[in-house]
Amino acid sequence: MKIEQTIIRQKIVVSAETQEVYEAFMNAKQHSKFTGSKATCDARVGGSFTAWDGYISGKNLELEKGKKIVQEWITTSWPEGYPPSSLELNFKKTEGGTEISLVQSKVPKEQAEELEKGWSDYYWEPLKNYFKNRGKSGQN
Repeated sequence: MKIEQTIIRQKIVVSAETQEVYEAFMNAKQHSKFTGSKATCDARVGGSFTAWDGYISGKNLELEKGKKIVQEWITTSWPEGYPPSSLELNFKKTEGGTEISLVQSKVPKEQAEELEKGWSDYYWEPLKNYFKNRGKSGQN
């Protein structure tokens, strides 16, 4: 049975420098802090990572500090035997901070809507709040 694939594309702006945003994704301690769930990350090409208490896992394929992250990415709710998706995050300095461009390809079509909402609810909003609240009550 062939599962249909799709691509998710999103862009947001976060009030932080590009290097800070990159580090929030690649530094396991910061990632855990802004998402509120355990993350691990071997922040080098070929290194593995997990997020959301192991719900998300994968491997770093390409890393350009402060500019780009490309990962092989999968969740525990992926259809059995389905290959990892490809996640690309690009960080660009813009007025007001950093523009994050997300392209996630090879996503199981049946999960695309849930994943799109998940990026917004579990990454973009918490990330914006993380940087908005930094310095308050000893955060960061």
